[in-house]
Amino acid sequence: MNFDFYFTLVCIVAVLILGRIIINRVKILQDYNIPEPVVGGIIAAIGILLVYKMFNVEFSFNSSLKDPLMLAFFTSIGLSADFASLKKGGKMLSIFLVVVVGLLFLQNIVGVGVSHLMGVEPLIGMLGGSITMSGGHGTGSAWATEFIKEPYNFGAAMEVAMACATFGLVMGGIIGGPVARFLIKRHNLKIPGAEHNKDNTHGGFETPQQERLITPISFVESLALIAIALLLGNLLSDFMKASVPSFTLPTFVYCLFLGVVLRNVLSALNIHHVFDREVSVLGNVSLSLFLAFAMMTVNLWELVALALPMVVILGIQAIMMIFYAIFVTFRFCGKDYDAAVLAAGHCGFGLGATPTAMVNMQTVTSHYGPSHMAFIIVPLVGAFFIDLVNALVIQGTLSVLF
Repeated sequence: MNFDFYFTLVCIVAVLILGRIIINRVKILQDYNIPEPVVGGIIAAIGILLVYKMFNVEFSFNSSLKDPLMLAFFTSIGLSADFASLKKGGKMLSIFLVVVVGLLFLQNIVGVGVSHLMGVEPLIGMLGGSITMSGGHGTGSAWATEFIKEPYNFGAAMEVAMACATFGLVMGGIIGGPVARFLIKRHNLKIPGAEHNKDNTHGGFETPQQERLITPISFVESLALIAIALLLGNLLSDFMKASVPSFTLPTFVYCLFLGVVLRNVLSALNIHHVFDREVSVLGNVSLSLFLAFAMMTVNLWELVALALPMVVILGIQAIMMIFYAIFVTFRFCGKDYDAAVLAAGHCGFGLGATPTAMVNMQTVTSHYGPSHMAFIIVPLVGAFFIDLVNALVIQGTLSVLF
């Protein structure tokens, strides 16, 4: 069954409302900071799976909103980052990047190691490693396309990649909040600026539920900035792909970068000052809608159909991510509240994608209080560095295996 744009939009909003209703009625979901798009999306995906199994009916949703929503979110992140804020990342940005790179190596070691022990194709382990766990669906589909060709000739690469990425997306959204809650409770962490949490003058991505004053004119101005960055970002991405085919970055990186440039150039020239609270509203709405669509459209039957080796590999990856976030990410990043929020974010893009990391952190900070440092560092690492570093790690691992 094919659903058009309008029906798809209604379903996306319904998934978010369903998630909110369920979380409001189930205390454990509130306590463990499970995001609304994850709750509503998983329930919708299970419903779709049951319909598929019982009646052999498959739903096909219009995906025209998916990429613009994701790009709008990352653009809003860029528009919210002035150079002064970027400098604040400093030493912690470097530490977190090292921690992230360490996980990339471990994911590939675990994936290939388990494949070897179980006597199966090592490429299954690669696809169940950093390619999909830290790379997500985009990186997974790109490498699967290569694995189908010579010299690998792994015909099932795409199915394996999509199943692994789907598992990671779901698990990344589930474990982030509970990990942060465990760390906050276990170490009795003090939340910086907690006494100011109710101050309506503060706004940002870490407080998505906070009310913000918006006017029609300012809304149009902020929307115009996002639209310009989206247009230029896509044009720049197409130009780079055509000019330098060997150097590829996801389109959202260009959009985020142009958002940073627009904000700081306009501010330096005193032409326009970005309305941070309004941009954060636009970004939060885009993020919620994107994740709701991504979660409700996952093909759970791909996970059901996974062979035993894949189940073992993915299960170990999820357990390793939890322990890594608690014993490595949290400890090396300072063992404070910011480190706990960073650990939740790392669970998001260490198993799924950067949007999942952001919504994990939003859910935690909405419950406990803001963490400005985490919302500077995670988008930078997730957008600018992870894909570049991951590509080098993957290529290095493949050179050893083949």
